[in-house]
Amino acid sequence: MKLPISWLKEYVDVDISTQKLADKLLNCGFEVEEIIYKGKNIENVVAAKIVSIEKHPNADKLLICQADTGADKPIQIVTGANNIKAGDTVPLALCGAKLPDGTKIKEGKLRGVSSYGMFCSGRELCIEEIDYEGAGVDGILIIKENVKSGSDIKQVLGIDEYILDISITANRPDCQSVYGIAREIAALLNKPLKPLNLHYQEESDSNIDNYIDVEVKSTKLCPRYIARCVNN
Repeated sequence: MKLPISWLKEYVDVDISTQKLADKLLNCGFEVEEIIYKGKNIENVVAAKIVSIEKHPNADKLLICQADTGADKPIQIVTGANNIKAGDTVPLALCGAKLPDGTKIKEGKLRGVSSYGMFCSGRELCIEEIDYEGAGVDGILIIKENVKSGSDIKQVLGIDEYILDISITANRPDCQSVYGIAREIAALLNKPLKPLNLHYQEESDSNIDNYIDVEVKSTKLCPRYIARCVNN
């Protein structure tokens, strides 16, 4: 079972390193098969707002962009992307940046015009649509949120994240959930466990009591029982 550390932190204050947490889980019977870091091998990539776009004087399919990275002046980027416009915020790999496929970004010239970085697609950052909406687009990834120029792209996209791949044995069905593991971690770290939000709003206008009745006769033996009715 894969558990993002950020999800666990919603229920318990994890104040130790991921490796130390994995070691503690192993000592109490939970094998951590792998520690996954989603932002691996992404360095010096930031969120940048495109200030202006003009056509390349020597190439019909290239554009010259000025991008705000939070520095004193915009950075010039030459790109062949056709899905961007002025005002868009996009991932920008600066000179010296490293991408997951091993690519290192350097200053260069495209048809005689200097470019000081590269706009990135979801594929170049090794993320998919399931990781961030729009990452699967054939073109530059457009950041939907209003973020500060120069922000680390890993934090912006939510990939500055460690994930524990934990093997749950058959005798511990109580731990086959984020909250179940959070309960174990709370005990390991001697931390309070935050309550689980059990609120649920029915979408139907009709009253569930008209269709089904549930009576828990012993709350000690069955603290909670859930029933749901589906019509038509």
